[in-house]
Amino acid sequence: MAGTAVAEVMAELAGLEDPKARAVNERHGDDHGVNLGRLRALAKRLKTQQELARELWATDDTAARLLALLICRPKAYSRDELDTMLREARTPKVHDWLLTYVVKKNPHAEEVRLAWSADPDPAVAGAGWTLTAERVTKRPEGLDLTGLLDEIEARMKDAPDRLQWAMNTCLAQIGIAHAEHRARARAIGERLGVLKDYPTSPGCTSPYAPVWIDEMVRRRQQGAGR
Repeated sequence: MAGTAVAEVMAELAGLEDPKARAVNERHGDDHGVNLGRLRALAKRLKTQQELARELWATDDTAARLLALLICRPKAYSRDELDTMLREARTPKVHDWLLTYVVKKNPHAEEVRLAWSADPDPAVAGAGWTLTAERVTKRPEGLDLTGLLDEIEARMKDAPDRLQWAMNTCLAQIGIAHAEHRARARAIGERLGVLKDYPTSPGCTSPYAPVWIDEMVRRRQQGAGR
């Protein structure tokens, strides 16, 4: 479907609108009614189309933006474009997919991680901390883990929700991946009590850092013992 017109795609997205899917998505703060499996199938059919991705993003429609993130070329965006897109990402799913499918694969990922982490906008800062949590687990070389724990200890308790969640993720990942910092990470989690009472479905791991750390370490040790 080379050179697909944005109007064609928007019409197809409109045809995929499902009231039940919208109700579920809206409970999570996402204002669209397209089943994500069907959205991915459409993206697979369209294949990579960078210009179409830019046009879909410009519509400000959530389903169109999610599709754009699936069909774009992640490395094609400049640092300024990534920054603008993050600040335009209104819904949680667009925010998450932008980080996962585009920013993490972009050559400017480290630059924006550093800039965003210190941003006064908590949603932007949360994106920076999400990228930092990724580095903690995959590329920790050069990170000041002690400094990160200091900052988390000082700021996480009173941070806005999205920033708090990202900092808590970073805290847990430090405890899980770095045994030498595990006791302190657990202690910070226990003292602050962030997400201690978060409702967790049966079979899922609590996001409360001490429980999360202990469970993931236990699983790793079980796996290593087999």
